[in-house]
Amino acid sequence: MVVPVQLHLLVGRQLSQAGISSLAAAIGRRCPACGQGKLYASYLKVAERCSVCDISLGDHDSGDGPAFFVILPVGFIVVGLAFWFEASFAPPYWLHLVIWLPVTLALSLVMLPPLKAWLIAQHYRHKLPSDRLVGDDEP
Repeated sequence: MVVPVQLHLLVGRQLSQAGISSLAAAIGRRCPACGQGKLYASYLKVAERCSVCDISLGDHDSGDGPAFFVILPVGFIVVGLAFWFEASFAPPYWLHLVIWLPVTLALSLVMLPPLKAWLIAQHYRHKLPSDRLVGDDEP
C-alpha cells in the first residue's frame, strides 16, 4: 500500500505553489512569484517591489552565491580552453591575455544576472526569512 507523504523542506516549511518555475523566472529575470514583473531595477540591483504583484523583492539577498556559481564554470571553461589553445598553437603570452581576459569578463557578465535571479527565486520559493529584522530602522 502506497501512502502519499508531503515533504516539508527546511524544517517544516512547504514550497510555495507559484505558477512559474525558479529556472524560468531566472532566465527571464522576472519576479519569482508571478513571473511577469521585472526582478532587476538595473543590471544587478534588485527592484524593491514587483510592479505586477507588488511583493517585496528587496529583502531577498543572494549574498556571494552568484559570484561563486559564476567563478567555477567560467574558470573551468577559460582555463580548459587556454590550455588547449596553448598546446595546439603555442601563441605568445600577450595573445593569451588579449583573448582570455575579454572572454572571462564577457562570460562572467552574461552568467551573473541569471544566476543571481535563480538564487533569489530559490530564496522566495523555499520561503526563507528575509535578512532584515522586524523593527530595524533603515537610515
